[in-house]
Order: sequence, then C-alpha cells, then structure tokens
Amino acid sequence: MMQIHFIAIGGSAMHSLALAMHRMGHKITGSDDIIFNPSKTNLELAGLLPQTLGWYPEKLNSKIDVVILGMHASSDNPELIHAQSLGLKIQSYPQFLKAMCLEKSTVVIAGSHGKTSITAMILHVLNYHKVATDYMVGATVPAVPETLSLSNENDFVLLEGDEYLSSAIDSKPKFLWYKPEIALISGIAWDHVNVFPTFEDYISQFEKFIFSIVEGGVLIYNDQDLILKSLVENCNHPIKKIPYQIPKHTIENGTTFLNNSEGIFPLSVFGSHNLMNISGAQWIAQLMGVDASDFYEAIPSFTGAAKRLEQIAKGKTSILFKDFAHSPSKVKASNEAVKKQFSNHKIEVCLELHTYSSLDKNFIEEYKDTLNCSDEATIFYDLEALKIKDKGPIDHNIIKKAFNHKSLNIITEATALQEKLLNQDYSKRVLVMMSSGSFGDLDWEKLKQVVTIS
Repeated sequence: MMQIHFIAIGGSAMHSLALAMHRMGHKITGSDDIIFNPSKTNLELAGLLPQTLGWYPEKLNSKIDVVILGMHASSDNPELIHAQSLGLKIQSYPQFLKAMCLEKSTVVIAGSHGKTSITAMILHVLNYHKVATDYMVGATVPAVPETLSLSNENDFVLLEGDEYLSSAIDSKPKFLWYKPEIALISGIAWDHVNVFPTFEDYISQFEKFIFSIVEGGVLIYNDQDLILKSLVENCNHPIKKIPYQIPKHTIENGTTFLNNSEGIFPLSVFGSHNLMNISGAQWIAQLMGVDASDFYEAIPSFTGAAKRLEQIAKGKTSILFKDFAHSPSKVKASNEAVKKQFSNHKIEVCLELHTYSSLDKNFIEEYKDTLNCSDEATIFYDLEALKIKDKGPIDHNIIKKAFNHKSLNIITEATALQEKLLNQDYSKRVLVMMSSGSFGDLDWEKLKQVVTIS
C-alpha cells in the first residue's frame, strides 16, 4: 500500500486516478482550490473530497510515498514547494500512470483529433465481448463505468495519449511517458499554440512519439492525412507500420452503413471522421485479440463518447448536438459530417472560442472555411474567460475575416447568447453546440426543451 497525495485532485483525469488508487487499497489525500461536478460528487462518495478548498502544505510529510502533480497546479503552488523542500517523489499524472503499468502491454491512441472516440470505440467492442483491459479514456463511454480503470490482473492497458505538457514542472508531452508496444496516430493538425508556437514544433512532438514506440512494436496510422503519412513513411524507427483509410459505406435515410467483406452494418454514429476512426479502432482491437467479425458485430451499437457529436435532444424535425470540437480540424470534420447526414435540414452551429489557441489572434486564421457547411454560424467568446487567460477582446472584423463565413454572428455576453438560442424556431433545424467550455453556464435544460418542441 502506498500513501499518495494529489495536488489538484479535482481535475477530470486526476480525480479518476485518485479513485482508481483508492479502490486498489492505497491511502489517498488531496487538495484543490476549485472542484466541479462530477468530480466533486465522485470524490465525496469515496470519502476523498477535501474538507476545505485551498492549498495546505501541512498535509505533506515524509510518510508520503509519491505526490502526483496535476496540470491545474502552477509551479509556485505552496504544496508543491513544500513537497520539493521535503525531497518527496513528485510525478506527473502520465509518469505515475506508466509506473503503475510497467508489466502490461501498453496501447496508446494519439492524434490531434479522434483519439477519444477511437479509444471509446475499442473499449465498447472489448466490453461487448467481455474482454477485460486496463484503460484511460478522456470522456465517458456508455456501458463503461469509469474513465480510468487499473488492476493487477489484466495484460493490456489502453491509454488515450495527449500531446499536451505533463505538469507545470514536467514539460514532456504526456504521451512520451507511455512507451507503447502498440500505437495509433489519427492525424496531425496544429493545436496548443500557447505551448507549441509553430506547426513545426507541434509536428516534432509526434515524431518523438513515433520513436518512443518500443522497437519491434506496431504503429497504426491514418495515411489519408498527408502530413502524418509523410512523417511515418520517412521515419526509420524499426517498427511495423500499418496504414488505414476511410472504409466503404453508404448513407440511406439518415443512417450510415458500413460495407465490407464481413457484411453490411448500420452505424449509430456518422461522419467521415467517425468512419475513419472505426478503421483505426478495428486494427487496434484485432491486435488486442478481437477478430474482424467480432469487431463488426459490436460496433453498430456504439453510440459515441460523451460530448463527441452527442445527440442530447430531438424533436419531430429538430436535433440538438453537443460536440467537444474546438480545434479547426475537429470543427471542420463535425460540420461536414452533420451537413452530409442531415442534408434536408438547416444547419446552425454555435462555436465557443475557449482554448488558448482559439483565442490567439494569429492562430484564429487556421479556422478559415471550417464552418462553411453550416447555414448559420455563431461565434461566442466570454470576455471573462479572456481576462482569466490574460487576453484582450478580439476585433470582430478579425474573427469574420478568419472564418470567412457568409452568415456569422459574434456574441460576447452569455445572457445575449442564451436569449438568442432560447427564442428561435428549430423546425427542420439541426443545432450543433461546439466547445470545450460551458458557453457561459448556458441553461442546457431550457435549450433542450425549446429544441424538443419543434
């Protein structure tokens, strides 16, 4: 049994790891200055919720085996400084996670987009066939109770691999800690401009990831991404490289069907990006012991990971989707998918600029034409969020020029956004809400009601 202290225990990934370690019998303590649900409720039910919010260096002592530092904690965090003065072992989330899985075959799903969906697809298929595995995924998956599960029994660990930095004192991208035997890269599109100021910087992280794969290992990659294809094919690392492409399919009456040698399979998800994800997921599932026929038996019942083009309301002729898409490549892929699937509807998209990258005046040009498949588009950004990120307001003309959309609304007040969305007719309309944020604490239940009655 270890005694583990979590600095910033309230994060989505951090609290899941704390719960997993608690279930395995380790003694857990933690701190945070703000904790939202569902983390708050989950920690409370397990008896791990800090009694008071804030940072308390006195919680740390020489009996602690390891301190896990979350991304929410800064380098001048008082608990971190005290842990350093005591000479305690301090690890980032991915560093600790890898240390817990040294005896397992590691599978990592990486890429600028699609990694959560691909990981979720694989987990769905494994769960469908009652194949146990350890895992970490970035969103809730139907029928899979946790976003992270660790054990002493399973041979494989399946990890969603993020290219963002590991912690405030660990500048290594998270996925470089994992050193997988099996890996997948779904595509490369510039993101995290606050950390990787040039596209070349960003690409180099994926090159390092490829070289982090164990010699003799396997890399599955999307060869329809020309940047990724070039990177992989020009890499001399001694691994097996397996490309995948978009599979044959048809769309009939709003349902997408896969067509292959195993048969014709109706899908619960849609869009070229999801079809591509399915191709990659099938290869990984096969390498983890699930053959093609069993994969295609299971995949029709996959309804998607939470907030990944998730249908949250539907009326007679109206549909409301919630989508985590925020980077240019994700925004474009989701827009194209919705337009193709619902060609007889008016498509309305509301995109919140919330991340450091999307709020950067130079990076915003990467969004050119990403919303062009929508009939109407609204850009929302919260002026308070800009202050927190130490950024000033963005000239509306810069935004309009960057997106190059024929009908673009720009809103910066949460009340004005809510008023617009709650006072319009949704007949024969699909509304897609895209963000990694909260749209200024939008009242989702009222929006669902308005959409449902149309």
